[in-house]
Amino acid sequence: MTTFSKDFIQEILELVEDAIHIVDHNGKTVWYNRRAAYLDELTPSEVMGSHVLELFPSLSEKSSTLLQVIQTKKAIPRNKQTYQNRHGKKITTFNQTVPLYLDGIFWGAMEVAQDVTSVQELSERVIDLEQRVNRGSHSSTKKTERAYQFSDFLTQDRDLQQSIQQSMVISTTDLPVWIVGETGTGKEILIQSIHGASKRKNKPFIVQNCASIPGALLESLLFGTAKGAFTGAEERKGLFEIADGGTLFLDEIQMLPPDLQAKLLRVIEDGKVRRVGDWKERRVDVRILVATNEDPQQNMTTGKLRSDLYYRLNGFQITLSPLRERRGDIPLLIEHFLHDASPTYYLSEQVRKCLLLYHWPGNVRELKHVIASITTMTSEKGEIGMEHLPAQIVSAKEKQEPSILSGGLVEELAMVEKKLITRALEKSNGNVSIAADLLQIPRQTLQYRIKKWFSS
Repeated sequence: MTTFSKDFIQEILELVEDAIHIVDHNGKTVWYNRRAAYLDELTPSEVMGSHVLELFPSLSEKSSTLLQVIQTKKAIPRNKQTYQNRHGKKITTFNQTVPLYLDGIFWGAMEVAQDVTSVQELSERVIDLEQRVNRGSHSSTKKTERAYQFSDFLTQDRDLQQSIQQSMVISTTDLPVWIVGETGTGKEILIQSIHGASKRKNKPFIVQNCASIPGALLESLLFGTAKGAFTGAEERKGLFEIADGGTLFLDEIQMLPPDLQAKLLRVIEDGKVRRVGDWKERRVDVRILVATNEDPQQNMTTGKLRSDLYYRLNGFQITLSPLRERRGDIPLLIEHFLHDASPTYYLSEQVRKCLLLYHWPGNVRELKHVIASITTMTSEKGEIGMEHLPAQIVSAKEKQEPSILSGGLVEELAMVEKKLITRALEKSNGNVSIAADLLQIPRQTLQYRIKKWFSS
């Protein structure tokens, strides 16, 4: 049987990116890796041989997870803990704490901690900022920062124009709205427009991206915390309470962990929120708007999105097609962004064709940034040539095979798209899901294109 030396084991522990703290059965430190020392702003010489409560005076025998494990000899799974080190710095971690046995005899405890201090501080700053902004001053920011309106969504696409008209009607209700679209397609414009045209327009408008904060922290951010819910927890409102009377926009909602999706569903169904660690329920009146950059049908199939949450929030759904599928909007958007930069700029014919053929993975937002970039980098106002274009667009143009078009570019692209869709539907015997897989596009996108090209 292979045995490892003490030095070898210590080297392995030092390579671990998480903080590791090992104590004996009396609670005195016997191992403390460099990551833990960096996190707690303590040196190994300060820590080795010291009792847990000497190192972290803000903890107690009841709140210290290491001491709890020593007392119960039972592991504590992923647990959130906020404490102060000896120098008074506030630290937040997620801990896994387990008992240690040597030859079947209880010896001590080990804790592996993941530092989330910066994320916790960020979430607290977000909540504090939201509270200050919405404390009797809902309209103050609107006077200095103009919110988007429906007229800001520029499109010549008939289906999108119809969706916008329907959104104007829906905005006057309290129905939840679900917007599906790739990044940069204009979800934020529609969300702000819906809130701005609603009866809640003078109430809080709270935005939270569900992918930007870990799920365990997002729970306290959304629902708030009760004092003592976890070590260091303070009495704090969540975004639902802050948005009371107004609108809460949850972007990339499919990134919520399943258990948090279930809790969100209960809040929506009951109209009541319970802070983390609290028994009291608080009634809230909040309109929910959500957006996803992925196909929700696929998300439900893979288990990423709860179907009951989807159907509860899908009061009205808008699908924003990517810019590459509505190329007729590109000239309109180019002229709009050019005029915003300066009316004296104009594109050469070669540049215009190049921009029209580019696939625009970043959609309208990318087009806007490209126009802003080339007008900024053009020293003299006037014609913009190929030399002013970003490298990725020029490179994409060079990879395209030359072709002779019998009609206009938009018409030719439409004909190609119709043929590909028709061929995929024939191969799949009319099964839209299979056809979408063959075309390597989301199912909803294909449904949108079928409606666009084949509906009478």
